[in-house]
Amino acid sequence: MDFEKTDDRRMLADSLDRFLADTYPIEHRNRVAYAAPFHDPERWAELAELGILHALVPEERGGFGGAGFDVFTVFESLGRALCPEPVLPALLVLRALMATEADLEPILSGTRRYALAVGEPDAPYDLDAIETTAARSGAGWTLTGRKSVVYGAQTADAILVVARDGDALGLYEIEGDAAERIDYGLIDGGGASDLFLDATPADLVLADAEAAIREALDWGRLALCAEAVGAMDAARDMMLDYMRQRTQFGRPIGSFQALQHRAVEMVTEIEQARSLTILAAARMDDPDRARHVSMAKNLIGRTTQLVAEESVQMQGGIAMTWEYPASHYAKRLTMIDTQLGDADWHLEQVMAALQAA
Repeated sequence: MDFEKTDDRRMLADSLDRFLADTYPIEHRNRVAYAAPFHDPERWAELAELGILHALVPEERGGFGGAGFDVFTVFESLGRALCPEPVLPALLVLRALMATEADLEPILSGTRRYALAVGEPDAPYDLDAIETTAARSGAGWTLTGRKSVVYGAQTADAILVVARDGDALGLYEIEGDAAERIDYGLIDGGGASDLFLDATPADLVLADAEAAIREALDWGRLALCAEAVGAMDAARDMMLDYMRQRTQFGRPIGSFQALQHRAVEMVTEIEQARSLTILAAARMDDPDRARHVSMAKNLIGRTTQLVAEESVQMQGGIAMTWEYPASHYAKRLTMIDTQLGDADWHLEQVMAALQAA
């Protein structure tokens, strides 16, 4: 397998890395990520103008990418910069709408923001346990139920809601302020909302949408794995630089063999996680896409925990301070595991797929 980026993807990564380095220093990131609306609307518009969202969909739907490696390239750079902009909700919605004839340009241009509401308090990951219901109401539909931790909903103009009509899951659109909504910031930066739907008016976007929803979630999981790879790279570099500069007993602590062994183990685990994420990116059009994505997300979940813990422990007390970036990388790496299925849940999916095969 070729691990090198194509020239186009290298240019995309370079452009995005420069943009984020110029506009998202850690001080600015922390200022906007933890206060409503939990991102920077001006930077969001500039990201869209840069064409980042267009890289997430294929040419036939108005983009210029859309492959697994395009998503990997974008989110690796976002992770390296700890960027809190709601690109993940946009990706989830764009991929869910690929099965429809919807005009994607308002989303791609950043002028209309969407979120995808899937998880529920009693069904954070499992589609089979979704209880939100859709019922016909005149010429339209109404939705009843609750959705939890809807990423990006706090600023969404519209929300796609996964709801059940009998035994079938459908995709329904509501206006961003149509339902009772509780907005909140996440511990690692960024925002989300809980939705309380009580006969909320909605439009049917796609009936029998389970396959489209599962595919969209797999794309979101790939994006999270790529974001984690970028964030782990940044955390590793920060830790190694600290080990070169911090002295103890008249020597840099990086010269101590015990710490060298721990650093090498961490670097090895990151490279394994990168390799499995690259494999998942290469399999996004294959029938066994979900298994490869779950394999990557399981390993990412375990590796991010290791990197978060080791980077904090080997940098000492400074790594716990608000001003030092390591603490924010550690929080983000820890929380990525919980998004769209944690390591244990994805291990169950891998085992089920292997048993079925």
